[in-house]
Amino acid sequence: MADATETFLRDALAGLTAPTKTLPGKYLWDDTGSDLFDRICAHPDYYPTGHEMALLPEVAADVAGIVGRDVGVVEFGAGASRKIHVLLDALEAPKAYVALDISGDFLTAAIARLAPDYPDVTMTPFAADYSRPIRLPEGVAGDNRLGFFAGTSIGNFSPDEAAGFLARARDTLGPSRFLVGADPTRDPDRLRRAYGACDGMMPALHLNLLTRMNRELGADFAPDNFRHEARVVEEPFRVEAHLVALRPAIYRLGGQEIRFEPGESIRTDTSHKYTPAAFWALAERSGWTPEKMWLDQQGAFSLHLLRG
Repeated sequence: MADATETFLRDALAGLTAPTKTLPGKYLWDDTGSDLFDRICAHPDYYPTGHEMALLPEVAADVAGIVGRDVGVVEFGAGASRKIHVLLDALEAPKAYVALDISGDFLTAAIARLAPDYPDVTMTPFAADYSRPIRLPEGVAGDNRLGFFAGTSIGNFSPDEAAGFLARARDTLGPSRFLVGADPTRDPDRLRRAYGACDGMMPALHLNLLTRMNRELGADFAPDNFRHEARVVEEPFRVEAHLVALRPAIYRLGGQEIRFEPGESIRTDTSHKYTPAAFWALAERSGWTPEKMWLDQQGAFSLHLLRG
C-alpha cells in the first residue's frame, strides 16, 4: 500500500507541476470512481456500452467457435465484471477467468458476485496496473488463453501508449487471442453528451479524483473550485476531460504548492477514437495479427479479434 501511495504521489506531482497540468486517468478508479463509472455505463447518453452489449453476443458466439473449448479468459480492466457474462456463456467449457484491474476491493466484490454463476470456472481476481508490465501467476489461465479488453479503454492511451499496452498484453498472455473494443465515433455533439454530464455523474467521477488526493495524499484541493469540461480535439481525434479552475488558488500536495489561475485546467482523462483501419494498423505495429472485426449497425462500436 505504501508503494502504491508513493507512486500515486509521484505521478500526481509530476503531472500537476508540468507546464500543462495533467493527472493519469488510471487514478480515477478507486472504489467510488469505479462505482460511478458503472452507473455511467447504464446512462443512455453514454452510448458505447449499449452498442457494445448489442454487438457482444454475436461476437462471443463467433469467438467461441474460433478459440475452442477449455479456454482461460484474462480480462484487462475488468471493473464490475458484467460484460464477461456474455463471453463466458458463449464459450465451450471455459476453464478459468482472471479479472485484472487496479481497484482491488471493487474487483474482489465483483468476482464474489460472479463466481456462483460459474462453479466450474476457476476465478482469480488480480489487482494490478495494466499500464505497466504484468506477469500472471503461474497456471491461473491455463495454456489456451483469450484476452479481453472491453469498452473503449484502449482509447484512454495515446496511440504510442496504446501500442505499448498491446505489446505488453501480448507478453502477458503469451500465444493467445485478444478481443479488444474500440470506438470509431466522430460526432462531436454525441461525444460531448456522452463525456460531458450523464446527469452529473461524469463530473462527479472526475472531481472525485481531487477528493481522493485529499484523502490519500494529504492534499487540500477544493473540488468546488473546479468544473468538469469535455473537449473534442483533432489530430489524433479524441475527447479530453478537464477540471477547470473557477478562481485563482494555491493548493498543497506533497510539500509543494500547486498554483491555479482562473480558467487553468487539469486534464484528467483522454479517449482516443479509432477507425477499424487505424486500430488494425495499431495492432500490427504491436506485434498482433488482426484476425476478425465486428462493427455494430450504427458504426458506433467495434470489436477486434487479434492473434499473437
